[in-house]
Amino acid sequence: MTAPTDADVRAKLTALVPALRHFHSALLDVAKGEYEFMHGPVKGPFELYSLVMNHPQFQWLRPLSGLMATLDEVLDAKDTTLTERNLTDVRQALGLLFAETDTRFAEFRGGYNRARGDARVRETEAKWRELLGGIQA
Repeated sequence: MTAPTDADVRAKLTALVPALRHFHSALLDVAKGEYEFMHGPVKGPFELYSLVMNHPQFQWLRPLSGLMATLDEVLDAKDTTLTERNLTDVRQALGLLFAETDTRFAEFRGGYNRARGDARVRETEAKWRELLGGIQA
């Protein structure tokens, strides 16, 4: 079996990005709903942005946000050749985020476990997991 080309790797990772964004958005909607239940309505996108960046109730989303930002940076680096290692790194990073044995992401998993009852969270998670399953390094 031959190693995937830069174009192959880039296409697979590029397809994963919107699926992860939709998943993140679904998780964010759940976190926003939890916040609004306790504190009242969020008064627009600027307040939501401030909450996401600063309020501890949204902190659990940060590992996924950071992973997505790193993935965007990797894909935006046009002078870098992408390899199988990049595919492996993404699979491992997502695996660690959801691994019950990794204590570093326990807060993320707690928020995720609260959110996984939401239909949109389940649908968007199924989509990125399907795409990830197609990314074999």
